[in-house]
Amino acid sequence: MYTSLPLVIAVIILAVFFDFINGFHDTANAIATTVSTKALPPKIAICLAAIMNFIGALTFTGVAKTIGGEIADPTKLEFGVLVVMAALLAAILWNLITWWYGIPSSSSHALIGSLVGAVLASAGSAQINWTGFSKIFEALIVSPVIALVAAYLMMNLVYFIFSRIMVPPSKVNRGFRFFQIFTAALQSFTHGTNDAQKAMGIIVFALVAADLHTDTSTIPFWVQFICALAMGLGTSIGGWKIIKTVGGKITKIEPINGATADLTSSSIIFTFTQLGLPVSSTHVISSGIMGVGAAKRLKSVNWGVAKRIVITWFITLPISALLAAAIYLLLHVFI
Repeated sequence: MYTSLPLVIAVIILAVFFDFINGFHDTANAIATTVSTKALPPKIAICLAAIMNFIGALTFTGVAKTIGGEIADPTKLEFGVLVVMAALLAAILWNLITWWYGIPSSSSHALIGSLVGAVLASAGSAQINWTGFSKIFEALIVSPVIALVAAYLMMNLVYFIFSRIMVPPSKVNRGFRFFQIFTAALQSFTHGTNDAQKAMGIIVFALVAADLHTDTSTIPFWVQFICALAMGLGTSIGGWKIIKTVGGKITKIEPINGATADLTSSSIIFTFTQLGLPVSSTHVISSGIMGVGAAKRLKSVNWGVAKRIVITWFITLPISALLAAAIYLLLHVFI
């Protein structure tokens, strides 16, 4: 098994950087609706998201174990550390490209696609655990569909309830604007419970591949802490371009819509976290916003923007896999 301590250190640094980028790339997911409805000023919303992301990242490890051991067995990869390095470089590159253009793509898709592509380039398809990958892939695909339908149904239920109790719309929105502080905090917490663990899993994958850790089923606390810290710091920077897309370009958000979308999507993300399955918070939250918009009126959703987001969702896996495979081959030549 090929290993090098400097390479392992470089991989850890890249994984922390990936989590940092994930934080500012996905800040919009947690606070876009809260900012767009003016429930919280942007700076306060970002601080809240950063703190709750950090706490959430320290709370669970199930998703990290899935990422670390379900896609491939690091003990069977001769160049496992290079595989992880290539995967991280490809995922970071794709995240930066989509952030630059303000497209809320999936960091989860980018990392998982990149890991698969790098393993394929290194050891071929025989070393991919296709059963484990299929389980992860299904969760990534099914979760936004569930979010869209659940948010649509939940929004209709909320509309039904408040139409019966005859509360003035202005008063309803004032109440929901206050409630959005809670839903933003919950959204940020659940984001941390799922997204930050992906970098944890990739670090443990590299440690096991380098014979520096025993197995992928245990996550050292220092790995949890540095990933949680990176996620929190990244969130504190904020991704304003994506906030504009998620918060206003998909559909016009009012407090009643924003709170419903946040509550629905955070519940779905947390459910998958409990199952130990990685999902894309970007997919889930964007779908939730589409769902509440469609409940209002189908025409109220900007389906042009929605289409661009969905296309990015679908192309992320194959593009990141190809990028990772190309980067791995380059690394293998020069390192």
